[in-house]
Amino acid sequence: MNKLFAVSIFVFFAFASLEAKSTPTQNSAEALKAKHVKEQMEREKKFAKEQKFYQGDEYDFSAEKVDPKDVDSVPEIEPENDFDMTDVYRDDI
Repeated sequence: MNKLFAVSIFVFFAFASLEAKSTPTQNSAEALKAKHVKEQMEREKKFAKEQKFYQGDEYDFSAEKVDPKDVDSVPEIEPENDFDMTDVYRDDI
């Protein structure tokens, strides 16, 4: 009977220690908060880098300029005006 009592006390304290480890403490809450702040700062850095790309102030696009002489040699494409809209919205079809 004493062995059963001792084992039950041991099991009780074992579960109590597991429960104490699983509950969040002030330090773990602060660590979690610091982790989230760090993640948000990384997102802000990524956003700032992408904004530079979208603004385009720091890029040199002079290699992409087109020579006006080359534009004159491009043939003009005539639009196809053979689409007839007269029967599109007719009710008596």
